[in-house]
Amino acid sequence: MTAYIIRRLLLMIPTLFGILLVTFVIVQFAPGGPVERVLAQLSGSDTGATSRISGGGGDLAGRQLQGAGQLDAGNSKYRGAQGLDPEFIKKLEKQFGFDKPAYQRFFIMVKNYLMFDFGRSFYRDIDVVDLIREKLPVSITLGLWTTLITYLVSIPLGIAKAVRDGTRFDTATSTLIIVGYAVPGFLLAIFLIVLFAGGSFWNIFPLRGLHADNWQQLPWYSQIIDYFWHITLPIIAMMVSSFATMTLLTKNSFLDEIRKQYVLTARAKGLSNRQVLYGHVFRNAMLIVIAGFAGAFVGAFFGSALLIETIFSLDGLGNLSFESVLNRDYPVVFANLYIFALVGLLVNLISDLSYTWVDPRIDFETREV
Repeated sequence: MTAYIIRRLLLMIPTLFGILLVTFVIVQFAPGGPVERVLAQLSGSDTGATSRISGGGGDLAGRQLQGAGQLDAGNSKYRGAQGLDPEFIKKLEKQFGFDKPAYQRFFIMVKNYLMFDFGRSFYRDIDVVDLIREKLPVSITLGLWTTLITYLVSIPLGIAKAVRDGTRFDTATSTLIIVGYAVPGFLLAIFLIVLFAGGSFWNIFPLRGLHADNWQQLPWYSQIIDYFWHITLPIIAMMVSSFATMTLLTKNSFLDEIRKQYVLTARAKGLSNRQVLYGHVFRNAMLIVIAGFAGAFVGAFFGSALLIETIFSLDGLGNLSFESVLNRDYPVVFANLYIFALVGLLVNLISDLSYTWVDPRIDFETREV
């Protein structure tokens, strides 16, 4: 097992390198960039996300404007550079690191990333690591609780549906989870706000944030209550649609195993339904459920939280990534991508290793990576 883990960890290096390389190449051909963004702000034509960030791109453009000479830039490669001093354009390129060839910038980035040095944000006067650390609690809250509750509810429910296949319980629960799956998360979030957060009906739950303003002054038990009070609606909005996929996957996996010959043999030997279900069927049926854990966790942690963060005014990694792409804030974009990919690979490895916990017969040492 140790050799397999080492091989998987070593395989992450070329995988991360390839992800960064492909993304870097795509970015080189994408229209716009940080230099053009500043030039657009100087000319007053910027309508991007930076113009809405307090202390961000707008302030940066104002500081740059003080040093911008009004000379003809000639045939500049940047749109909006006409009428500006070419020396000023060169200073901007040096500030953003674009005074070097693309291949040099890429290998400098890879070298720094190996040491988890992600540089500084182009449009916020802060290190990227500090910026991500600031947004991380929101993403951890949404991703962790969504995944945990989804699995804790969906797996027992899927097993119960498989055991009671075709009954009224199975039909009723299938109807409910399919309806939940059909409702988009953002639409459910708006409905919950209208219903429970001071809309047209009750004002039970808070509308924004992870905790109250006086959270630090509360006793520890009140802090826990306040925390769960604030995250109830966002978590419900995120996890309802996930129930359908995980529940039906669990049910179908258990049904497939229950119909196999070894189950009939176990019952013929006099084993009870509970012994057959949890002693023989469970470890085989759960393999396919475990296989989907990595995707479900990373998706809940990073991918599907953007609209929920926006609706509930939660400033997490989803919102940060979106704004960074709009702003061409490349250090933040690549740092988020690097962390997302690394976490995804590590979770995938943990998911594979959990196979041996569910079914000790699986031996990764005898297979190739």
